[in-house]
Amino acid sequence: MNRKVIRAGGALIASAVLAAGLAACSSGGGGGAEGEIDTSRTLNLTLANHSWTTAMQDLVGGFTEETGIKVDINVYDDEQLAQLYNVKLNAASDEIDVMMYRPLQDAQLFAKNNWLEDLTPYVDANPDWNWEDFWQSARESLTIDDQIVGVPLASETAMMLYRTDLLEETGMEYPKTFDDLKAVVEKIHEQHPDLFAFAGRGERSAAVTQFSSFLYGFGGDWFEDGKATVDSPEAKAAYEYYGGLIRDYGPPGATDMNWPQVMGLLQQGLVAFYPEGSSNYAAAVDPENSTVKDVIGVGPIPAGKAGSKPYNITAMAVGISSSSTNKAAAWEFIKWVTSEETVLKIQQADVPGARTSALPADLLATIQGNAEIGVGYDRPYVINVAEARQYVGDPIVAAIQGGDVDAAADKSARDFQEILDHEAE
Repeated sequence: MNRKVIRAGGALIASAVLAAGLAACSSGGGGGAEGEIDTSRTLNLTLANHSWTTAMQDLVGGFTEETGIKVDINVYDDEQLAQLYNVKLNAASDEIDVMMYRPLQDAQLFAKNNWLEDLTPYVDANPDWNWEDFWQSARESLTIDDQIVGVPLASETAMMLYRTDLLEETGMEYPKTFDDLKAVVEKIHEQHPDLFAFAGRGERSAAVTQFSSFLYGFGGDWFEDGKATVDSPEAKAAYEYYGGLIRDYGPPGATDMNWPQVMGLLQQGLVAFYPEGSSNYAAAVDPENSTVKDVIGVGPIPAGKAGSKPYNITAMAVGISSSSTNKAAAWEFIKWVTSEETVLKIQQADVPGARTSALPADLLATIQGNAEIGVGYDRPYVINVAEARQYVGDPIVAAIQGGDVDAAADKSARDFQEILDHEAE
């Protein structure tokens, strides 16, 4: 497999063209609803820069060997991927066959715009592939107006990455509450002022997902009964708490940081506590890049006055572009990459999937535990998610910068309310 990696607009684009393997195969035994598969054509995969993608790329040669289907893989960072979809899918371009996306971020908008192929006929034609094996919550998040618009790839729940050696040095226990967390962070800062005792996503939109568990723990939410609630006392306290920890104990320039930047600091041993999504655990213990892989611990998000309320979501899904002219091959890939066998292999790279049967016992127990107390969304679940995230993320930035959080939250609620009112029309 030949790989070409280039930099474009600050985002990583990885392109992999895989040589053909076995002779051509047809859909016959479950190729989907589109008939014969043309193995002379290259299948175009448009994927997100995610740990799932990294793990999958190490396995995808087996797909070509099994099917004879050549694959061209292009990987984009979140913002670049959003721009690409907006341009290509709006233009009904046939350049995208298989597309990776975030269900809570994109599914409603993509379905409304008819950008996603209805996969129901494919699922119905492949009972042995077993759609029912995926978590019910994951299936529900990808079924819109009785149409299956995607297949779950990666599950994600909130976790706290931390340096076990630094915690042990404090003589304190793992924090059970937000007050405990602040106390531990303060102690580590006193002992190691050269390190960042707490770091987290600070970029306005990206920070929203990880902040959500703090918002819920404080007893807040994004909206209720059509009314924006990001200006509630609970929400304002959560904004000040999360942003304040980053402001007082985190790295400079935090408001420009998404997870790759914060993870890079953790890998260098510069961060003590870092709330992140479970799908990025592999990066924290990457033997090639993490200098502290042997002292990285994982714990639950501490509890606020409303308890511990981590998000527990389907982080990534894969679908077929409705404008694709290679849909039979696209389904063949989706069927392969979401099969129990492939999901299990990807999970062995520490990327949790959404098939119940493929989860190791301890991982399944952890996910089930979070499911009992967790919240099924990590951002405002509306059609215009991208704009909503910008608005509700403003007070996070204000808190990190030491600004007026109350005023920022009040403005955020007014701006977000316009989105809610418009979508209610």
